Amino acid sequence: MEEMHKIDLKSRLILIIAVLMAFYHFYFATIGFITEMTWRAGHLIFASVLILLFKPISKKKSKWLILDGVLILMALVSGFYIIIEYPNMSLRMGAPLPLDIVMGVLSTIVVLEITRRTIGLPLLIIAVIFITYTLFGNFLPGIFGHRGFDFDRIITQIYMTSEGIHGIPIGVMVKYVYFFVLFAGFLEATGAGKWFIDFAFALTGRSRSGPALTAVFSSGLMGSISGSAVANTVATGSFTIPLMKKVGYKPPIAGAIEAASSTGGQMVPPIMGAGAFIIAEWTGIPYRNIIIASIAPAVLYFLSVSFFVHIRALKDGIKKVPVDELPSLKEQLKLGAHYIVAISLLVFMLAYGYSPTYSVCLGIAALIIVSFFKKESRMTFPVFLNALKAAAIIAVPVSAACATAGIVVGVVGLTGLGLKFSAMVISVAGGQKIIAIILVLLASMFLGMGLPVTAAYVVLAVLAVPGLRELGVSALSAHLLVFWYSQDSNITPPVCLAAYAASGIAQSDPMETGLYSWALAKGLYLIPLLFVYTSILTGNVFQIIGISVIAACGLFGMTLFLEGYFVSPLNIISRLMFLTVTICCFWPNQYLNYFGFLMMAVLITYQITMLKLRNRNVAQKIV
Repeated sequence: MEEMHKIDLKSRLILIIAVLMAFYHFYFATIGFITEMTWRAGHLIFASVLILLFKPISKKKSKWLILDGVLILMALVSGFYIIIEYPNMSLRMGAPLPLDIVMGVLSTIVVLEITRRTIGLPLLIIAVIFITYTLFGNFLPGIFGHRGFDFDRIITQIYMTSEGIHGIPIGVMVKYVYFFVLFAGFLEATGAGKWFIDFAFALTGRSRSGPALTAVFSSGLMGSISGSAVANTVATGSFTIPLMKKVGYKPPIAGAIEAASSTGGQMVPPIMGAGAFIIAEWTGIPYRNIIIASIAPAVLYFLSVSFFVHIRALKDGIKKVPVDELPSLKEQLKLGAHYIVAISLLVFMLAYGYSPTYSVCLGIAALIIVSFFKKESRMTFPVFLNALKAAAIIAVPVSAACATAGIVVGVVGLTGLGLKFSAMVISVAGGQKIIAIILVLLASMFLGMGLPVTAAYVVLAVLAVPGLRELGVSALSAHLLVFWYSQDSNITPPVCLAAYAASGIAQSDPMETGLYSWALAKGLYLIPLLFVYTSILTGNVFQIIGISVIAACGLFGMTLFLEGYFVSPLNIISRLMFLTVTICCFWPNQYLNYFGFLMMAVLITYQITMLKLRNRNVAQKIV
């Protein structure tokens, strides 16, 4: 009984802090005034305390509660110290007080510990390696050696400047991502998550691959606002994966389809897993331009997954879902009209250049109002409070990752490691963009084995983007390429978090599910090539459509090559010819692109003609 009382007390405390956190952000995002550094430090206080409360170091041994209490005190003291003292700190930046250093050490310890509890050891280890490099890198020979920095200078960079813990990553979390996570939390609380799935099923269910296309479409809808591939996989996969298995998809493939689709949600505007916000802050490119440029690539990615699921349905003889088991599209539009209003308002304001923070705050207000239009979605006060609590618990692990990524960014800036890494990339690439891109891809696969997407992107961007820029790649193309390649932590074995989550629902082998999801997400590796070699991000509407059509042919060719099936099984020669189509469509030569498009038309015509001839011969034999 006493234990239950303690749990209830902690739950209430978490709820109170989550509510205070929400009002803190809304106040300073709308009518309040606060400096950027203070806002970031306040957010980190809330995030640290929440994590230390809902992720205790041990649930069994009460003596460990003292350590949690000490860490909470450290988070409060070091956080409030920078809020109160920062104006004076900025004046003594080159000569910190001993107390500044002590507070910096306390803050760094707290950030690393909350990262360990929420994200795991890999990001913690990477941060420690970077800090160690800063301390002892002067002993390294060659290009990666540096002149050496004393301890005070390192802590100053990490804690007292806007290039460390309180840098751009946590700034993006404070100003943008938290609000969008809150918006997604309110959508889920009002029942929009289930409506997304039903609406997608009503749209796609009449197709042979309908249940799988439902996963693709609903994951795109959910991912565009949720910002988390794993959360998206669990939310939509709990419905779509059993449905796919029911109609005949094998468990590993059902899980892989959901994992690949949910990963694609990270590339769909407006949130893009925080990527669009960070790119905007980092490059100065308007957020509106980034999300508009990202529409065509996102559509191509979901087309590539859709190609696979439809061909797989044909190959495995998947049956259509009976019409009487499908939800009515007209009925779904009636049920979800109020969700469409709130989401449309948000998209409209973003498209017309309003700031993301202002747009999402208004979107949240609109969602709360329209939720009362339907009894089922009505946001009562308890639902409202629980939505704030759920959103905070989802958001704060990302805050921990952003703060630790800030440490890496600060260290790279202090030591000049980014320029050194870029110089190495340029040297190895020998001026060839494609070699540099392959190096970035390999680095992303290595980093993705343990880092969440946002952290992997930040680390890779600070190291690799300068090198790509030196080779003539535009800022937007370089950052989006790195961002897309950073997604592979979700679907690339041996560490593929979304695939593992999907395999749990599908009751399939995790590694087999991961390998299938890796094959499904082939667009993740091919589409970014278009960022560098075509004008898909910056061209006019007709150019973008032309590039997208040819790229879609290439992605379809890759699907047929991998699956070995179209209207009937393909022999090895046909498969290699479809692979040739893919190479031609993605090769940076316009004439080869046109040739690939024509080759695809000829091959498709040939395959359909041969199928008709075979069917005619069979019919004649029967007669």
